[in-house]
Amino acid sequence: MKQNVICLLCCISVILIVVVSGCITPPKENATILKKGTSTSGNPLNPATTDTPSYVTEVTAYTTATPMSAYHTVSPTPLPGDIYCRIYSTKNTYAYNKTAIAFNLQNPPMFINYTVKPSNVTYKDVVDRKITGQGEEEITIDRYSPLSWFEVTVRSKSDPTKIYLVDGFGAAKGYNEYLNRTLKIVNIGDMQIEFYGNNITATASVWVKPDFNFNDTTQFNMTTDCAYFASNPRDVLSAVTATTTATPAYRPQPA
Repeated sequence: MKQNVICLLCCISVILIVVVSGCITPPKENATILKKGTSTSGNPLNPATTDTPSYVTEVTAYTTATPMSAYHTVSPTPLPGDIYCRIYSTKNTYAYNKTAIAFNLQNPPMFINYTVKPSNVTYKDVVDRKITGQGEEEITIDRYSPLSWFEVTVRSKSDPTKIYLVDGFGAAKGYNEYLNRTLKIVNIGDMQIEFYGNNITATASVWVKPDFNFNDTTQFNMTTDCAYFASNPRDVLSAVTATTTATPAYRPQPA
């Protein structure tokens, strides 16, 4: 009977050990348990910040200026030194004739403005409109005459082989077909300006700054003889119009 009591006590002891062990929570995989609000070293953290990696550096943020909600531009007032006065003007009908003037330019730039009236040719051509079922149709075409051209040459008066500028109007000379242009000369010295053309009427004028080009600037009427020029004047694109009396030029009709 004594042995039975001992066995009973052993069984009870085992049961108690199992019950007690079941109330203990097994450890988590992470061996380090962090208390909320502490770092790995156990020091308290600021609740508004986090740990910063060591490969970056905290700096003060760049502050941009607040953009203006609205703005306006003001056109600059022309400076007195930007005014140019006309020293020469001419209107001529050219037929392989040339005119020239000379001027000692000491305060460039110099502007040469010209307006041309080229001759235009009118010819008839036949257009085949069989695709639209209208057959052949005779049309009239207006074009600038290939014989109309105007040329401006600026060269050194003392050394005529030194040419500063050659430009003008007319495809026959390899120029564009702007009816109104302003040419700009930036060289300094005694200039010879030549106007040359054929089958065309041209009006040309030369403009320079009065300051340092003339000893007496009172000779100019600033209201009628002078004007302001843009630093890079725009050309006026041409359009084929009946600028002068048209010259008929009929093409042979197809047989």
